[in-house]
Amino acid sequence: MTKLLNVAICGLLIFAATDSVNAQNHAPNPYQSISGWAELPDGRKWGSTSAIYPANDGKHIWIAERCGTNLCVGSDVDSVLLFDPDGNVVKSFGAGLITWPHGIFVDADDNVWIADAVGYEPVPEGVGHTVMKFSPDGELLMRLGKEGISGDGTDVFTKPSDVFVAPNGNIFVADGHDAGGNNRIVKFDKDGNYLMQWGSTGSENGEFRDPHALAMDSQGRLFVADRTNRRIQIFTQNGEWIATWTQFSGPSGLYIDANDILYSADSESNERRNTGWKRGIRIGSAKDGFVTEFIPDPEPDQNNSGTSGAEGIALDAEGNIYGAEVGPMAVMKYVRKK
Repeated sequence: MTKLLNVAICGLLIFAATDSVNAQNHAPNPYQSISGWAELPDGRKWGSTSAIYPANDGKHIWIAERCGTNLCVGSDVDSVLLFDPDGNVVKSFGAGLITWPHGIFVDADDNVWIADAVGYEPVPEGVGHTVMKFSPDGELLMRLGKEGISGDGTDVFTKPSDVFVAPNGNIFVADGHDAGGNNRIVKFDKDGNYLMQWGSTGSENGEFRDPHALAMDSQGRLFVADRTNRRIQIFTQNGEWIATWTQFSGPSGLYIDANDILYSADSESNERRNTGWKRGIRIGSAKDGFVTEFIPDPEPDQNNSGTSGAEGIALDAEGNIYGAEVGPMAVMKYVRKK
């Protein structure tokens, strides 16, 4: 296991990893994969999928897929679907409303939030560049941002990647998807009123290159998957930097369970783009940063292939892990070996 040096400087917690690459690539894998767990209705095929999150009952799983391809423009199928534990669709919505579902969150009232991370300018009618809040039955309750309008102001986004709602109702948006984009976290109150933002493009603490996913631990600390910088950054809910962790490699997806176990999906690393690191799901403690388990990407080509394996990640009440895969266009289920 990696040894981490825990140093407190001016009240800030910093982790320095030694021998981290070797340890994080070779942590034990106690899971077995189950492919084909969930089936789409009417003979539909899966599209690229990164948005996945459990319902509050811990049994059902919400998944937003990209309409059988990698884009929902022009499609008349529902892109947001609720699956029961056996992988059957029990509810769906979203046809014609979402361009490129990327991030998803389910709040305490089972409302479903979607970050639409591709936008088209209004010619003649704009779509995308928004975050939407839906009721569990698919009624649109709130829209943050302006459809088809990109920007870096207080009421617009450019390709927002993810959304997270804190227990007090405050809304956090990771904006945006490109490494050279807005690279900021935007905070709103429960009614969608702008409160503040932080971040800019760069690699220093508090800067981002593609803030790709959000999660929050039991202390209320906000974890940001700073993907192209290949690290996780941790902040207070007012944007104060707390720590930077590199031992989870370059995360595309994050999930923290009720026991403060952190699940981090790296769908990008290979010898060409992140030398020495392997793609896969790293599991460890959100409290101290120790990585204890690693589910390797089933794709054998670690040199030249593109996005593979899980990008979005979620957990059900039984501890089963779900990986939403963009490249393979699938959803994989992982259960503990007996």
